[in-house]
Amino acid sequence: MNLTEAIAELKAQPGFTENVGMILIHNGVVRGWSRKDRNSVQAVDVQPDHDKIKALCAECEKRPGIWRAVAHANGGHLVPGDDLLFIIVAGDVRENVKPALADLLDQIKSQAVTKQEIFA
Repeated sequence: MNLTEAIAELKAQPGFTENVGMILIHNGVVRGWSRKDRNSVQAVDVQPDHDKIKALCAECEKRPGIWRAVAHANGGHLVPGDDLLFIIVAGDVRENVKPALADLLDQIKSQAVTKQEIFA
């Protein structure tokens, strides 16, 4: 996902200026260490469920003040520093947008992306 292009596409949609006062972006990258024990990670094998991600974004858009939610997870063999997960949430005010992004991130990570760490 090209974030600049994705934001431009959102801004070009009818209703953007009437509904959006904030856009938040998450760009998750592969860490060089494991969250469990901080051991060095050489790579991760990632399997995203794109249909589930799309469904979670649609659910997010039903929240008060949320106009659009889009996400993309890269899959395959990724190494530290590679982009893993992009999320964009656009909505009216920060009190609505910030928790929506946090909740969507947690849902995608727990329900729609599996990964296997490969240690150095």
